[in-house]
Amino acid sequence: MFQVHYLTFKYPHNRENTIKGLSLEIKEGEIFGLLGPSGVGKSTTQKILVKLLSNYRGQIFYQGKNLKTYHRKKFYQKIGVGFEVPVHFSKLTAQENIDFFKKLYRSKADTDALMDRLGILKDRHRRVSEFSKGMKIRLNLVRALLNKPRMLFLDEPTIGLDPKNARIVKDIIREFREEGGTVLLTTHLMNDVEELCDRVGFMVDGRIEEIDTPRNLKLRHAERKVEVEYQVNDKTRKDVFDLDHLGKDKKFWDLVKNRYIITIHSKETTLDDIFIQVTGMEKDD
Repeated sequence: MFQVHYLTFKYPHNRENTIKGLSLEIKEGEIFGLLGPSGVGKSTTQKILVKLLSNYRGQIFYQGKNLKTYHRKKFYQKIGVGFEVPVHFSKLTAQENIDFFKKLYRSKADTDALMDRLGILKDRHRRVSEFSKGMKIRLNLVRALLNKPRMLFLDEPTIGLDPKNARIVKDIIREFREEGGTVLLTTHLMNDVEELCDRVGFMVDGRIEEIDTPRNLKLRHAERKVEVEYQVNDKTRKDVFDLDHLGKDKKFWDLVKNRYIITIHSKETTLDDIFIQVTGMEKDD
């Protein structure tokens, strides 16, 4: 869907480049997670890919066509964007907001069904200024999907949502992908990344440091150890074994055969841990 080659960008009043030779590929029909601490260039990259910033160096191709020369109106018919901070006409009702934006597109989704699924249909005739933050976020997703896009850009789509509504949003995103859509997702919620993303790219200082599937990243960064928690004389003990030599480890098999085992699990790392290892920085809340 997107091919980005050696992308470089500098804001006019900055001394240094914000994007420093970034290269990546977003495959059609995948959810690609763009991850990294604040200030590394994620938002700038998104703004470039949605044609809000144009004075960049390098090459970007959208479905094989040069993004710089791709007709803006034609391009916007094909994409949907959900910014982290929802931007609505606060003095208009939710329905009036949706009706206004629908006029800008040829293809139109069943927004009543979307609003109903997201639990805001009953409030569609209320002014958006009366909406809670979570309601505005859900309305934001409706707006991003109202033109039946093939490419969806989402920034923190579940932030501030309760678990029930976050699950609905994630289900909608997953279904969008299953129907052939492509998603670029930026988020600091690693649970969302594990549930949704086919591949992720970690940004560090304006570049992509590492790209892979969440599973491969966890395997590559994990310790190949097995931790066994067991009981001895009403006391809980714990031993760690080398996973690569487990089959020949007599102590391990003695524990399994002769002790009451409480838990056995591999020493898997988390995406939070990988985030810190790869970027060298603590993850923002």
